[in-house]
Amino acid sequence: MPETAPVTSTFRPELPDLPAQAERLIELGVHERAGVAAAELRSFAAAAEVSEGAAGTLLAVHPDRAPASALAPLLRHEGKPGFVVTDMPDVDLFTPLEGLALPDAPLYLITGIDRGDQMADWSPNEALPALGEQGRTPLVLTEGIHWVLQQPAALERNHCFMTIGSRLRKSNGALDARTPAIWISNGTGRDGGERRNAPKVGWCWAGNRHTWLGFASATGRRL
Repeated sequence: MPETAPVTSTFRPELPDLPAQAERLIELGVHERAGVAAAELRSFAAAAEVSEGAAGTLLAVHPDRAPASALAPLLRHEGKPGFVVTDMPDVDLFTPLEGLALPDAPLYLITGIDRGDQMADWSPNEALPALGEQGRTPLVLTEGIHWVLQQPAALERNHCFMTIGSRLRKSNGALDARTPAIWISNGTGRDGGERRNAPKVGWCWAGNRHTWLGFASATGRRL
């Protein structure tokens, strides 16, 4: 296992304020997909903005309302739309890990996001317990997508990230070995050349290491 280091990236999140994030989601039509009125989304963001500690906070829609398959095509990188890899048709079945509870509400906030660059070349199996030891919680897939929707620079070639808070549990109760990640397509294989440089929702094996994937995490979630 790699030497444990603080999960602090060289990349610094610079999120828009919460009302601006709400407007971004409305512009993309996420509120309609989630069955949330634009006025409700604006009101939630405005109230959260005036609360203490709102700076640097990400506004998220619960995945039960806006799943990854609906959010991924809204991503953009160099003008290319995002996509889910063809061998992940079950992307929306990847749910939060046991013990990782999302707020029971359509809208919630995520605090202290970090891309986890210093954990590049760790495997998901190695990273998960280390995050817990540091009092951090791994992002679920939809949270990672929300982050890139609001701050596209968070997705950077050779510095992309995994969202290991989401896993698929098989019918026998065991975890599927795939772990979700968001990175930039090279346009090879089944992605197709037309998708080169497009944002890509895919997966990696839980036991494998990748030098270009960190582990996105947060300090917490709240309403």
